[in-house]
Amino acid sequence: MSLIMSRHEIKCIDKSNRTNPNERLEFISGLNGNGTRWRVSQEKAIEGIESGKWEFFIMVNGLEIDIEISIYGHYKILKAKTVVNGLEILLSLPECSY
Repeated sequence: MSLIMSRHEIKCIDKSNRTNPNERLEFISGLNGNGTRWRVSQEKAIEGIESGKWEFFIMVNGLEIDIEISIYGHYKILKAKTVVNGLEILLSLPECSY
């Protein structure tokens, strides 16, 4: 039986209080097709990407920007594949209000 990868749009994020931007992302979140919310830690999202279970993207000016795994020091982190105006756009998403 083959695994079917599911693709999810990230709508908001939760950040930690760390000062280094590459260490701030804690959770990503979005909406399921039925309108319910999903929320997953950066660590679990990375595991899901590596296992082929999930793909993530964000929308910027009507364009889908894929999320990839990047190495920062000794850590794996999530980053957008594209930088806009010098900003890491994943970290520019609004903080989740739920």
